[in-house]
Amino acid sequence: MANLDVENGEKVSSAPNLEAPSPELARWKWTLTLVGLCLGSLLYGLDTTIAADVQAPIYEQFGEIENLTWVGIGFPMASVAVILLLGRLFDLFDVKIINIVSVALFEGGSALCGGAPNMSALIVGRVIAGIGGAGMYLAALTYVSVFAEPSKVSLYNALMGFSWGVGAILGPVIGGAFAVSSASWRWAFYINLPLAGLLAPAWLFVFPSHNPAPSLKVLNKLRTLDWVGALLNAATYTLFIVALTFSGARFAWSSSTVIIIWAIWAACLLAFLLQQTFSIFTSPERRIFPVHLLRHKNFILLYIATSSSAVANGVTIYYMPLFFAFTHGDGPLQAAVRLLPYIIVFITFVLIAGGTLPVVGRWSIYFVVGSVFTLAGSAAMFTIRADTSPAKVYAYEALIAIGSGMTFQIAYAVMAAKVTRKDQANAIGFINVAQLGTTALALAIASCLFQNLGFNFLKDALTDYDLDDSFLRAALGGAASAQLQSAPPEVVRITVETVAYTIARVFGTCIAAGALLAVSSVFMTWEKLDLTGQEQEKAV
Repeated sequence: MANLDVENGEKVSSAPNLEAPSPELARWKWTLTLVGLCLGSLLYGLDTTIAADVQAPIYEQFGEIENLTWVGIGFPMASVAVILLLGRLFDLFDVKIINIVSVALFEGGSALCGGAPNMSALIVGRVIAGIGGAGMYLAALTYVSVFAEPSKVSLYNALMGFSWGVGAILGPVIGGAFAVSSASWRWAFYINLPLAGLLAPAWLFVFPSHNPAPSLKVLNKLRTLDWVGALLNAATYTLFIVALTFSGARFAWSSSTVIIIWAIWAACLLAFLLQQTFSIFTSPERRIFPVHLLRHKNFILLYIATSSSAVANGVTIYYMPLFFAFTHGDGPLQAAVRLLPYIIVFITFVLIAGGTLPVVGRWSIYFVVGSVFTLAGSAAMFTIRADTSPAKVYAYEALIAIGSGMTFQIAYAVMAAKVTRKDQANAIGFINVAQLGTTALALAIASCLFQNLGFNFLKDALTDYDLDDSFLRAALGGAASAQLQSAPPEVVRITVETVAYTIARVFGTCIAAGALLAVSSVFMTWEKLDLTGQEQEKAV
C-alpha cells in the first residue's frame, strides 16, 4: 500500500510515515498521555451535550427564553468555527503548548459558566469553553497520529471517539442529575474543574512535545496562517447557525432581520469559496481548508459518510431524552438515563470497528453495513408516537447506535493510512470538520425543525383553545413548563401527542443522513488497506 500525495496527485512510498519526528516514549509516559487524552476527549463530549437537561433551571433563574437556545448551541458553534484554524496551528506549533492553552480556555469557560451572574455571561462562557474543547480533541487526534505505532492508530482513534461518545451521551445524564440536585445546575459546568485538575500534572509534565516546524519563529508561523480564510470560515458557520436559530422561533422567516442574516451568510459563503479556490490573500499550500484533499474521490466520500454518521448520533442524543420527558413525564435525570441502551451499543461498536479495522482492512464495508443499520433505525424512529412502548424505542435507538458506532470514527485511521506525513494534520482537520462541525450544524437544523414544525403543529392541534403564541413556544420548552402544568388535561394530552409527533418528524434528518451514508458507501473504493504497519516496515 502506498500513500497518496494528494497535493501533487502522485503515489509515494509509505515509508515516510515511519519517519515521524517523535522520540521513543517510555511506556508509562505514553500510558499516562493516553489517559489524559481520553479524559480531555470525554470532557469535550460531556460539555457538547450537558446543557440539554439543565436549561429548565437556567431559565427559572435568568429568564430570557429567547436566548436559552444559545446555552446549548453556543458550545458546538464555537468549536466548529475554529476547527480549521486549530488544525493549522497544530501543523505549525508544539502540540503540547496548544493542548495546555486549550485546556486553560476550556476550564476558564467552564468556570465562567458555573459562576455566571446572567444569561449573557453564561453564553460567553460556553463559547470560550467550546473553543478550548475543540483544541483538546484535536490535540488528542494529533498526538495519536504523531506518536502511536501505525498498527495502533485506528484503535487509539477509536479510543478517542469512544471517550468523546461516552462524554456526549453521559452529558444529559450528568446534567439532569445536577438539575434536580441541591448542588444546582452550576455544577454541571463546575464539574470540569476538579476532573481536569486530576490530570493537570500529566498535561504539564508528562505529555511529550512535538514541534512540526522548529526552524520557524513564532511570528513567521503566524504570518503563514490564512487569516482571511479563517475569518470567513468562522463567519460562515456562525451565521448559518444564527440564521437557523432566529428563523421562525425568534423572528418571522419573512422579517428583514432574518433576510439580512441569510444574505450576509450567503455572501460570506461565496467569499470563502472564492478565496479558497483562487488562494486570495494566501497560497495554495497555506489555505485554511485543505482543498487539495477534495481531488481524491474517497476523501470526499469519507467526509460525507462521517458527516452523515454525526447527524444520526447528534440528533438521537439530543432528542430522545426530550421524547421521554414529554411522553412519560420523566424528570431530567430519568429521561437521560433512558439513553443507556444507546450508550452501551454505540461505544461497543466504536471499539469493535476500531479494533477490527486493521485486521479486516477493507474499510468501506464498515460504511456499507453501518448505513443499513442507521437507515433502518432512523426510519423506525420516524414512526414513534406518544404511546410507543419504551422497549420499541430502545430497539430503534440500538439500530442507530450500531450504524453510527461503526462509522463515526474510522475515517481518521483510513485518512491517516492514505496520506503522506505532511498531510496528517490536514487529514485530521478535514474529518474533524465533518464529524464535529456537522454535529453542530445538525443540531441547529434539528432545533429549527423542532421549533417551527412544533409551533405549527401545536397551533393547528390547539386551534379551538384560543391559546397565545407564547404558550405554544413555552410548551415546546418541556413538559415541566409552568404553562403546560397549569393547562387543562385535554390541552396537555394534545400537546404531548403533538410534540411526540414533531420529534418523530425531526428524525427525518437522520433518514436523510442514513440515505446519504448508504449512497456514499456504495461509491467507495473496494480496497484493502494495510493498517498494521507491516508494509511500511518492509518499505524501510
